[in-house]
Amino acid sequence: MQPKARHAYLPGLAALLVVAVTGCSGGGQGGGSASDSKPGGPTTVTAAQPGKYRTLREACGTVPRATLKELLPGAASLPDTQQAKAYRGTPSLTYDTDRRVGCSWKADSADASHQLAIDLERVVSYDPTVSDADRAREVYEKQQLAAGLPVTDTSADTSADPDTVPDADADTDASAKAGKTPQIDSASGSPTASTSASGLEPRTLDSLGDAAFLNDVLAHSGSAAQRRTVSVVFRTSNVIVTVRYTEQSARSTEIPDSAELQDKARSLAGKLRDQLND
Repeated sequence: MQPKARHAYLPGLAALLVVAVTGCSGGGQGGGSASDSKPGGPTTVTAAQPGKYRTLREACGTVPRATLKELLPGAASLPDTQQAKAYRGTPSLTYDTDRRVGCSWKADSADASHQLAIDLERVVSYDPTVSDADRAREVYEKQQLAAGLPVTDTSADTSADPDTVPDADADTDASAKAGKTPQIDSASGSPTASTSASGLEPRTLDSLGDAAFLNDVLAHSGSAAQRRTVSVVFRTSNVIVTVRYTEQSARSTEIPDSAELQDKARSLAGKLRDQLND
């Protein structure tokens, strides 16, 4: 009787095993679908591209000695020790030289004093959905707006109703909030007239990085000496470079030449761009 009882239980055990296996298979498939379709479940986020540049060069060594001699003519008449110090420059105080570096130079002569400053900023986006280059573009555009130069909005919504007429007042308010205001000369309290010569006004520049602009400001206050500052700012990928060149005349009747300062500042900016591309 014992053997018969054993044979009677075997078919039942086999059936239970089949049901168990089928249940596991069905549960696995059903569970996977439910997990994929569950609202608020984990989603795959593609990280934005990192910036092209990961480090920055030492700023005071980026300007060639020949260029410094041209930009700082007063240094040529200095004693050797002072001349070497003038050409060496003064590094900017920064807390992370992989993120930002700068340097400044100064030399005086009987006719005028000259100052040169450069600044290189490597922009990093901490938003995984925004690339370093896109974040740098945002930073650069704020600087361009602050210089009173318009920025082409590449992120505008093209799906808006074409029959909708923009509100002029709203546009003015938006521009003001974005910092799109003319520069004010603190001495005169009026918008600064950088230069009246055609083609030398503050403007955007072509063929210098991904985007670039030039600003030209003439400062004057009564009988004080005339001081002109030309700034060239350009962006290449996630790095923003600023060249600021200033000349102050020794006599109030002499106005620093705008074209000359602009040419020298743009030439140096081009050299710095080439170094970044090396």
